[in-house]
Amino acid sequence: MNNRPFVLSIAGLDPSAGAGILADIKTFEQHQIYGLGVCSAITFQHDNHFEGVTWLDNQTIIHQAKLLFDKYPIDFVKIGLVQSLKDLDEIINTLLSWNSTIKIIWDPILKASAGFDFHENINQILLEKILKKIYLITPNLPELQLLVVGGSSVEQKAFGLSKFCNVYLKGGHSDNEICKDILFTGINTFSFTAERIPNGEKHGSGCVLSSAITANLSKGLSLEETCENAKHYMNQFLKSNPSLLGYHFQS
Repeated sequence: MNNRPFVLSIAGLDPSAGAGILADIKTFEQHQIYGLGVCSAITFQHDNHFEGVTWLDNQTIIHQAKLLFDKYPIDFVKIGLVQSLKDLDEIINTLLSWNSTIKIIWDPILKASAGFDFHENINQILLEKILKKIYLITPNLPELQLLVVGGSSVEQKAFGLSKFCNVYLKGGHSDNEICKDILFTGINTFSFTAERIPNGEKHGSGCVLSSAITANLSKGLSLEETCENAKHYMNQFLKSNPSLLGYHFQS
């Protein structure tokens, strides 16, 4: 049996397993990747209701991760829900001190799909500092609007962020019949399109997509091929059933 790559998710615990660390591990498994998990927060929610969150301090997060890095070769980390940009920066710095070539994919969860704001008043200077250290950020349209202040278009904002790291802009929140995601590499842009799926809204879809990207990268695929494969996986996930909790299928 071929050895599987080890990939780490640092994310919140969603008891419904639709989002967060449990959704990430499901996605990794279906991509034939061995998923490791570090919990950053405990949320009180299910697919359409959010009551609150208890944050784990950075010392606890880093302690969980340190044991894993001591034993397993980890070259790819997906980061989801964290308490603040300051905490995120500390976590990233620690990961890089353990593995200076690690590729970090950040899914900037700023608001729960059930309607709960996690972060407001983004510090632009700290944000740019963080982006320079990571490989890819995967915002949706509302998240990008919160991350980048100013009156430029959404695509101009994403292109601006791509000066610091790769940007995968998720287009699922648009009103168009064709859902278009765009990858910005700082030099080139690549589009990935699919027809909008009836009853295709899914709790945790952003977590699943960023995890699929992370899993494909760990297999050695190019970034463009990785994103194309992840988009296909997401489409299968979105049309798996009409509820808010999607089913995962082997990639």
